[in-house]
This record gives sequence, C-alpha cells and structure tokens, in this order.
Amino acid sequence: MKLTDSVQFLKGVGPKAAENFHKLGLFTLEDLLLYFPFRYEDFASRSVFDLLDGEKATISGEVVTPANVQYYGFKRNRLTFKIKQEEAVIGVSFFNQPYLADKVVVGQEIAIYGKWEQKKQQLSGIKIIVSTDKTEDGLGFEPVYHLVAGLKQATLVKAIQQVLDDGLLDQLEENLPVYLLKKYRLMSRREAVQAMHFPKDMEAHKQALRRVKFEELFLFQLKLQALKNKEKTGQTGLQIVFNDKEVADKIAQLPYELTGGQSSALTEILNDMSSPYHMNRLLQGDVGSGKTVVASLAMYAACLANYQAAIMVPTEILARQHVANLRQLFPELKIALLVSGLKAAEKRQTLEEIATGRSHMIVGTHALIQNDVNYYRLGLVVTDEQHRFGVNQRKVFREKGQNPDVLMMTATPIPRTLAITAFGDMDVSIINELPKGRQPITTRWIKHEQFDEVLKWIKDELQNGAQVYFISPLIEESEALDLKNAVALYDELTDYFGLFAKIGLLHGKMKADEKDQVMQDFKARKLDILVSTTVIEVGVDVPNATIMVIMDADRFGLSQLHQLRGRVGRGSKKSYTILVANPKSETGKQRMKIMTETQNGFTLAEEDLKMRGSGEIFGIRQSGIPEFLVADLVDDYNILEVARSEAAGIFKHSEDFKDLLARIDVNGGFD
Repeated sequence: MKLTDSVQFLKGVGPKAAENFHKLGLFTLEDLLLYFPFRYEDFASRSVFDLLDGEKATISGEVVTPANVQYYGFKRNRLTFKIKQEEAVIGVSFFNQPYLADKVVVGQEIAIYGKWEQKKQQLSGIKIIVSTDKTEDGLGFEPVYHLVAGLKQATLVKAIQQVLDDGLLDQLEENLPVYLLKKYRLMSRREAVQAMHFPKDMEAHKQALRRVKFEELFLFQLKLQALKNKEKTGQTGLQIVFNDKEVADKIAQLPYELTGGQSSALTEILNDMSSPYHMNRLLQGDVGSGKTVVASLAMYAACLANYQAAIMVPTEILARQHVANLRQLFPELKIALLVSGLKAAEKRQTLEEIATGRSHMIVGTHALIQNDVNYYRLGLVVTDEQHRFGVNQRKVFREKGQNPDVLMMTATPIPRTLAITAFGDMDVSIINELPKGRQPITTRWIKHEQFDEVLKWIKDELQNGAQVYFISPLIEESEALDLKNAVALYDELTDYFGLFAKIGLLHGKMKADEKDQVMQDFKARKLDILVSTTVIEVGVDVPNATIMVIMDADRFGLSQLHQLRGRVGRGSKKSYTILVANPKSETGKQRMKIMTETQNGFTLAEEDLKMRGSGEIFGIRQSGIPEFLVADLVDDYNILEVARSEAAGIFKHSEDFKDLLARIDVNGGFD
C-alpha cells in the first residue's frame, strides 16, 4: 500500500464507512496519519495510596473474586468484583455494563480506569483498559480524536494503528531542513507522527507536539516569504512616476502639520509606488492617528501620474464621508461615489465616468468590485478597514486593473502575533502617534444603577455645547437578550431630555439617504445626541462630539470598544467615554477594567487576542489567517517568531535551498 491510497484500502473500511472518514477531511492514508488527537487519556497505573477522593485514575491489580452481576429495577444492574494491589484489596463496580464480566478472570492482572471513592475504598469503574500502546508498566496513553456522527473512536484508532503496523510511516518524507532539526533538537517527522498518535510517555508527546507546531508555522511562514519574494522579483508592478514637488505643495496646503509617523508612512508608500515592483503594504495605526490623510495623499500622487485611484470602505456612511473630505482636499480632481444606494441614472453616469477616465478618484463599498465596473487606468487600490473584506474580494479588486499597487489600511490595531502571520507577505507601515492637540480620552465604567447620575452630568455638558453619542448593541427588542436597544434607548432619552436636547436615531436598517441625513445633521450640530448601533464604529468623524456612552459595554470585544471610543476626542476639547455595564462574567469585568486603564490600541488588541483567540477577532476566513491543526498563535508565539526568522533566512540564502523552495505552492499547500 501507498500513503496516497484511499482509506477504503484498510481492512473493515467499506464505501459507507469511508464516507464518515471523508467528513473529517480524511481521504488518503496520509491524511489519516496526519490527523492528530486533541488530547490523551493517561492510563499509567497509579498506586491506590496516592489517590485523592473523587480523583479519576487507573488502578491495576490481580482479580481476587469472580465477577458478580446484580439486577435491580428496570434494565438496571451492577457488576462487582475485587482486585488486589500490593497489600490493598479494592472493590470495583460497573453500572449497566454486564458484558464486562467476561473480561474479569480470577488470578489475572487487570487495569481499570474509574473514580476513586476514599470512604468505601472502592473504584467506580468507567472502563476496563485495553491499551493501544504499552509502556514498561504495561499501560500507556490512549489518543482521543475529534469525530463525526457515525464514526467511533475505536474505529479511527484502529485505522491509524493499521497504517502504522503496515509500515507506511516509512513512506513519510522529511519536510524540514536537516540543519533546523539539529539546531532546535527536533524529532524527525516520522518519530513525531508516531509519538503524536501513541506516545510512550508525556515527554515524548511534548517533543512531538513541539516538532509539529514548528513544522506548521515554519511552512506557512515559508509560503508567506515566497509570496513576498514573488511580488518583489521581476517588473510585475506599475512604476507610478509622479511630480514630487506637487505632492509636497499639497502637503504644505494642509490645515495641519503631518506627524512624524504620518510623514514616515507616506514616504514608504510613495517609494513603493514609484518603484517598478508591485506594492503590497499594510498601513496600521491607532484610532485617530491620521491614516486617511496619508492614504489620500498616496491616491493624489497616483492621479498626478495619470492613474486612477480607488478606495473601498465597509459602509456607505463612511464612503460618503470620504468623498466629502477628498473633494475638500483635492478640488481640482473629479471624485466619484459608487455605492449600492445610487439611483439607476446616477449609477450609469458614474460607471461611464470611471470607464472613460473622467473620474480620477473613486470611493465606494463592495460596489467597486462588481462585474459592471470597468476602470480606465487603475493604478492604486486602497482598502479601508481591510479585515472587513475577504481575501477573494481584494483579489477581484486587484484584477480590475493591470496589477495595481495595493494599500490596505486598518484602524483596528493588529497584534504583532497576527500581523506576522496573516500579513507576513506584506510590508507594514505603522503610525504610532496622534496628531498634535489631541487630548487623551477619559474612560469610566459605571453600573446601570448609576445611569441617572450620568444623564445629569450629560445635561450640564450639553449646556456647554457638547455633543453625545449613545451606542446600543441591538436595533430592536430581543426576548433572548436583556439589553438596551437603540429604539428603546432613543425613546427613554427623548422622555428624559424633552425639549432640552435634539436627539437623532441611526441604525443599519435605515435607508442610505436616511442614515446620511441623520449623520449630516449631527455633524452640522442640528442634533445634540445621536443614538446609534455600531454602524458608526468605523471612521465617522464629528470633531465636536466629546462624549461616547456605550450601553451594555461588556457585550463588545476590546477592539470594538476601542473603535467606538475613537469616535470622540477628534477635536481639541476634553472627551469622555462612559461604559455602562453590569458584567456577570470575569471576562466581562476584565474587559471593562482594561478599557479604563489604557488607551493604547495595540495593548488592547494583544489583550483581546488572549481573551478571545485569533479566529474570533477577525474571522479566520475573512482575514486569511490559517486554521492550524496543532499550533496556536497566542500560546505558540515564541515558536512563530523563530519560524518566521528561519523562513526569512532561507530566502536570503535561496541558492542553498533550491529543492526546498521548489516545493512551495504559494497558491495552496506545500508539495
């Protein structure tokens, strides 16, 4: 047999049984070998004198009494017998498993896994152990695998054991360079796979796990380096040649001075654009750090070189805001808006202007990548809040032009752990300071019982010209969740403030023009209070808004709370964020505490990653972060760093690793 053979080649696995294996993604014998358990039952025998009351453990000993089955009630029975371990005689009982009596033979050694009852000096049996792999004392570790309905643990274990017994492990090739095995004292691939399924002891399992984690992270980092290398080699990019003086003049005309971080990031982006290589850059910065103006200047540079520049944003509100800002910055350019809310005639005209090159900059949502959109000469693509867009959507956008330069922008600080994993194939620019004049935002956490006090304080602040956001996690009432919803909150605040304040309501179910009108009214100070769902989370800019009240704040993740907090503090006035929450869980309390202690988005992102996991923060499919079989991005960060460093080193000495590099498939797996 070969590793490439179907699982149906195994004894006892017919077409129907094979279907259950297929549900787990197990099609070949190699798939089976590389399907690792998620935990192990440790069946090493323990001394009865070492056990604590209620502890689950394995006890072995000689059977000293025959098995006795007592029946009582309806289909209920108890099997009892005694074993001797050294000088101790131990009672054993199994409930409703009379068939085990055949395995209990007086005078023979037996091992039972169960729960120890100290007072009765008795073991409540869970199973009689038939170990799949033996250690010196006759017992070992039993692997436990994730299953699907119809596939039993014993069937899967037996199938994997059969592949190993048939010697197919010898066909598994080493996929790590020998020098790495020696440098980090790693097991060979075959040793690791054997020990992942049936370790001789916990130390063997620990070493196997270390090897497999390194392998997963190293091969992935190798692919990322290959992608990065592919972008940098050959004349694959657009060489966007623009007039430096015109860009400098535009910067001088800005009503504010760029920060050092903004200037540095802009220089890196413009250098990439003017090079013959394809730009693939991530612009990272905390809330309010001024990423948008940097991206806008890059778009301006592309337009100076007679290219079109497009920016894709997650919401129509944000798209319309970008258009307004860009028209103010660049009155000499034609700036188009393309969103699904456009009327048919308006959309037709916009599409024609884009196709003929009359529109220089195009701002929109997912509408930018629809089939009917044709660009005249697309040179630069910017995606704002990149984690909102899937990998395939970004790919389609790139294919709309002749491999345009790509700038991804995010106000969600990405922990370094994720940045070097999901975006290892990209260059990264970071803006790590806020514009001059910005004051730190004071964040306070209050309980629902204190809400009336907050309303009184807000009344005083409104008299001093403040504007206030109230954020609710729900639009309409839900029986399942006892949360303040936007509509009920709007009604409550209207009753409280009466004619004292003008209040607006904003949520995702409203039509685009309605949302736009409410937002414009708030920006123009026609509204004092805006009650909203998280539709205002990203990018919306109202400099006069100084108070953000977040209801049921414990229902949000740290990154989202930080984004919401970033909607205030955008002017020179002192700003506040009030978190209203009665968290029941320790995690909820911890989130509130962390929010009041730090305003550093990167610190918060690291904490969020630890508390929620990488997949939950961005959504694994959305971000391009792989779902590793064994490795964990948070717990195995040190291994990840080493793997990244070693992968980069291999590309620096590519001549020495031609065979290894030839096997990398940048579009899929590792051959």
